[in-house]
Amino acid sequence: MTQYRYLVHIQYLGFRYHGWLKQPGLRTVESMVEKTIKFVLGHNDFKILGSSRTDAKVSANHSAFELFVNEPLDPKIFFLNFNKNLPNDIKILKIESVDKTFNIIQTPRTKEYLYLFSHGEKMHPFCAPFMHSSIKLLDIELMKQGARLFKGKHSFINYCTKPGSQTTFDREILESKIEENTILKANFFPEKSYVYHIHAKGFLRYQVRLVMGQLFCLGRGETTLNKIKETLNNKAMQPLRFIAPSSGLILNKINFC
Repeated sequence: MTQYRYLVHIQYLGFRYHGWLKQPGLRTVESMVEKTIKFVLGHNDFKILGSSRTDAKVSANHSAFELFVNEPLDPKIFFLNFNKNLPNDIKILKIESVDKTFNIIQTPRTKEYLYLFSHGEKMHPFCAPFMHSSIKLLDIELMKQGARLFKGKHSFINYCTKPGSQTTFDREILESKIEENTILKANFFPEKSYVYHIHAKGFLRYQVRLVMGQLFCLGRGETTLNKIKETLNNKAMQPLRFIAPSSGLILNKINFC
């Protein structure tokens, strides 16, 4: 039987979801997507495969999944019906047909994550889905220096939780920097906020949040640049004690080559 494949580009606000991956008894983005596809198609003879397993409360400005069906779709009609029936915190951006040589897991790609944060005051409650706030003042300039340490090839054995026996810890970070936030704005946002950019071909479980946790510790004076350098060697150390909250994290873009 011929199988038809479609690459579906998606964005979602993750604050009320327990991550992307379908889990029994929990509201997840994947389960909501599958439920909607079943309603639109009128059957469950399909399969989807996501490109990223975002954590609970993590949002995506651009992610994607591959849809496998046994009958061809009209992408324009399916696009309209899909968006019409999805909840307001999930949106389909584009649907395109792909051939059997395309594999959403193995196709070369880069992922761009953002982490939004502010400091010095308690933020407006409406900010909670989008950024983390440190009431304690942070040394932003020192954090910028710390962010640059992660760029390049390093061992991230200390920046992963529950790795598998075949996990590869040597990774290359293509971009790692902190700058003032000009990407997302709202009248209830703090007067000034910041965004951490980190890009790579792939990430370990909790890697970005553990990196951001070290940068927060650095900004609060709880660690130093030299100590961060030590965590990037090839030796496993004591577990890093601070994982940054998930709600400030955004999967900003996936680039398929």
